[in-house]
Amino acid sequence: MDEGVVKYSCECIPGENVAVELIASLMKWRDHIHELGLIGVYENGIGFGNISIRIANTLQFIISGSQTGHLAKLNPDHYTVVTEFNIEHNHLTCCGPIQASSESLTHAAIYSYEPNINAIIHVHHPQLWRKLLNQVPTTRKEVQYGTPKMAQEMFRLFEEENLREKKILVMAGHEDGFLTFGKDLNEAGEILIQYYHI
Repeated sequence: MDEGVVKYSCECIPGENVAVELIASLMKWRDHIHELGLIGVYENGIGFGNISIRIANTLQFIISGSQTGHLAKLNPDHYTVVTEFNIEHNHLTCCGPIQASSESLTHAAIYSYEPNINAIIHVHHPQLWRKLLNQVPTTRKEVQYGTPKMAQEMFRLFEEENLREKKILVMAGHEDGFLTFGKDLNEAGEILIQYYHI
């Protein structure tokens, strides 16, 4: 099982914590989603789930760090800024106190494709994953998480399916994994909660 393993190459530049006022809502939503069990850790110790917000009018974004799923509450030490990325070369640069989540390239792909998306929430839930599989936009089963192919699947779903309207997608090749997004964290979170209570 390679869940939670970082597959991209990364230049991780040590940097200051992101200012609390910039991520207060991010921390609140992330910790609430953790309480619901949608971000967490498997029995083997591998963490799952991540959350990000775009830095206004840029392609940079703030994302929760790799392997933080076991923590009930995060603080600014657990977030980093993705400053640059190259999907084709499976590479990104992040600046902060922690390495960016293993799903960062998927977030990057969505932000780069759709400028009106400013927040993304990636979670795991086995029952909901099975229920939503192929009922909402769904990636191809052979495409693994954290790879350029998964990032390119985001582009395909925007172009071939109603992803822009649905604002939710299931990763068929990333067991239990799906994500929601929106113009802000409240929209992305409310979409997630709406499906969670189905």
